[in-house]
Amino acid sequence: MEKRIYALLLASILFVATGCSKFVDYDPHEDFQITSEDYLKTPDDYRKMAIGTYSPLQWLYANPVIGDVASDNSVTGGENATDVIGLQQIDDYQVNPVNFYLTEAWRSCYEGINRANYLHENKVRLDFAGKDALYGEVYFLRAYYYFELIRMFGDVPLFTEKRLTASDSRKFQRAPKADVYKQIEADLTEAIRMLPVVNVQKGRITRPAAQALLGKALLYQNKFDAAAAMLENVVNGPFSLVTKFGDLFLQAGENGPESVFEIQYSNVSPFYDWSNPGRGQGNLAVQMCGVRNLGGTSPYASGWSINLPTKELAASYAAGDTRKDATILNIEAYKNANPAMNITYLVAPYRNTGLYNHKYHPRKGETSGQIELNWLNNYRTIRYADVLLMAAEAFNRAASPNDAKAQGYLNRVRQRAFGDNLHNVTATGAALRQAIWDERRLELAMEGDRFFDLVRTGQAAAKITGFKVGRNEVFPIPQQEVDISGLNQNPGY
Repeated sequence: MEKRIYALLLASILFVATGCSKFVDYDPHEDFQITSEDYLKTPDDYRKMAIGTYSPLQWLYANPVIGDVASDNSVTGGENATDVIGLQQIDDYQVNPVNFYLTEAWRSCYEGINRANYLHENKVRLDFAGKDALYGEVYFLRAYYYFELIRMFGDVPLFTEKRLTASDSRKFQRAPKADVYKQIEADLTEAIRMLPVVNVQKGRITRPAAQALLGKALLYQNKFDAAAAMLENVVNGPFSLVTKFGDLFLQAGENGPESVFEIQYSNVSPFYDWSNPGRGQGNLAVQMCGVRNLGGTSPYASGWSINLPTKELAASYAAGDTRKDATILNIEAYKNANPAMNITYLVAPYRNTGLYNHKYHPRKGETSGQIELNWLNNYRTIRYADVLLMAAEAFNRAASPNDAKAQGYLNRVRQRAFGDNLHNVTATGAALRQAIWDERRLELAMEGDRFFDLVRTGQAAAKITGFKVGRNEVFPIPQQEVDISGLNQNPGY
């Protein structure tokens, strides 16, 4: 493994600040001098380290962007063809192993895994109240990081018993996906046993979150019967669809009744590190989505015009589908409809579509300090609507399909989108399956699942320009890992 993966874990532990409104808020202690042998002696040490295991989730801000840019949902945009070059390469299907965003995804996931393993290897050192639930969170997080790695890179190094150090370099080679999925299933099964159904502290992982992620992992493996049974637990859990779709992505909609799991972000970070801007507490992807040099009195703030929805995505929404305007901001139409706002902006000069990501568009008053790095918008990682659609697919593709149940779950999502029952789907079999897949695009557009859905369902070559079967199902292993750790590269790279 590349040496930077083995940096001292404790240097970036996050501490929860008393009275903060978000679980992710903390008061960092930058000057302590301790070693791993000095740590994990009190319950509070374990709790702080568990919070530190959450923090790499925030660093994966670009993963949802990649999931749409690599698909037919969006283009990279930006100032010009050399802006955010790593995303441009992914968009153009000219990606190579030297790619900042892919390297960051790899590093962040393995740092999270290393932190989880550190807690795992020290599990028996101390017993305390709430320990099981805490370790349920840790095992969920390890499974989440491995799931992100496996769907991006395929076979990946697998280690679970201890944190690695630089001396472990070259000891681990890529494990088959089947082995990694087996570990994901084991971790999530253990997490389900340990976790509470509801956690009073917003942002902490719950049993339904683990059940949903396990159902998703099973769906990716085509284990449809098992996925259906697991996802049914969440369908019947303490969740409901928010009445107005657009409310989901407002600040007031965070951690609401539709939230199964959200990655928490904050606007109170004291760090303004432009050398590695995604390593703070704020959601940098929000800054990326905004209209470049936006002025006027609209509720929106300026950004970098990256991750622009395609016109083809916009055209996919039927008349009356309320999700279109909540998902896609047509800035020129908005300007014309609101002349009193005196809206001005600089059109993105590269591959401009005139459309912007409305779900995660920067809004005024939701950042502070170094504003670009401190957007507080949570990433809605798993929503109840997503669970309904995954369950619908699993029941449709089960050994003994239950299309009636699949229709019911699909139509619950559509009824919210249209506000009536007139758009219900009555198809069965393969037609119903395609309707579910199409619905996932409309419901989850600009949330990062589209590329992976197309790959796992075998539709990618037909839907994505430049996609090559046998090569582009996964991204290249970062070149540093190939050079330093001796890992085999993915075919075609």
